[in-house]
Amino acid sequence: MNEAILEPELPIIDPHHHLWDLRPVLPAFPEPRHDFLETLAGAAHYTFDQLQADTHSGHNVVGTVFMECGAFYDASRGEALKVVGEVEFVNGVAAQGASGLYGGYRPCAAIVGHADLTLGAKAGEVLDALQAASPRFVGIRHAAAWDADPEVLGPPFHAPQGLYLDSTFREGFAELGKRGLTFDAWLLEPQLGDVLDLARAFPDQPIVLDHCGTPLGIASHRGKLTENFGRWRNSIQAIAECENVSVKLGGLAMAFCQLPDNGPAAGLGSEELAKLWEPYIDTCIAAFGPARAMFESNYPVDRWGASYPVLWNAFKRLASGASDSEKRDLFAGTAARVYGLEHLLAA
Repeated sequence: MNEAILEPELPIIDPHHHLWDLRPVLPAFPEPRHDFLETLAGAAHYTFDQLQADTHSGHNVVGTVFMECGAFYDASRGEALKVVGEVEFVNGVAAQGASGLYGGYRPCAAIVGHADLTLGAKAGEVLDALQAASPRFVGIRHAAAWDADPEVLGPPFHAPQGLYLDSTFREGFAELGKRGLTFDAWLLEPQLGDVLDLARAFPDQPIVLDHCGTPLGIASHRGKLTENFGRWRNSIQAIAECENVSVKLGGLAMAFCQLPDNGPAAGLGSEELAKLWEPYIDTCIAAFGPARAMFESNYPVDRWGASYPVLWNAFKRLASGASDSEKRDLFAGTAARVYGLEHLLAA
């Protein structure tokens, strides 16, 4: 769907996108059992050129943050250190963007990689290798998404139940603070108590809750968004009381949420999407405040429900009542502070 770009001069730091080449990987999966794999198949190749096309589709994206996704691991390094390959690859993409050939835009200006924190204290060695791989490396994500219904997540995800509560995981988690690194948390709405417990146990560790806490509308959760909204809201408000936690406002166009429920690339306009997402976005902003909230694209996963320009138009509609300073935080300032990108907004 083509729309006029709203507030085209507003600076945006997109704090959450992926890069990958899934073409060699997807045939290894069974026939797609749910919408997420269909989404991946529709964006099997997403690297510099595809990101460039999306971020230059009308909005003023001045920089981005890459989010780990298990891409381009270096098998020659062994199991624990193979994750370094992803950061090395993304650092090359960032260097391409920083060449000056593409103007002031800085893709992958910060890189969030992955380390297996269940290694306990030995995870520190992996974190050191990741830091050595790129000056843009700022932290990790170790996803904990799990559900009793195996149809919710499907074959790409295998996090154990209660990962963030595990003592060995927390031993590894403590290594982040020693190095001044961030932590992105991805888990599902019924699990939000786990990240609340983690945030309370490590009050000085910066944590970013991805995707509004991922409300579920798929598989056995289908049709239960309204029923479970109060539980989700209570969890969000409790987590927001932890001042070390920020929230990413997005991910609602994933197939997991079914907002909309007729993707991929459903073709809805930004007004319709804003109405669907408003209860979740407004609740998060009210709980965390603009200084601890940041809009995200989660691309190309959120292509399920929205094109890149329509996605950001929807966010701008949702922020229409905010002040200029609040918009600066929501669209760029919070991301800049969390991921060390203030220099992108200095001009």
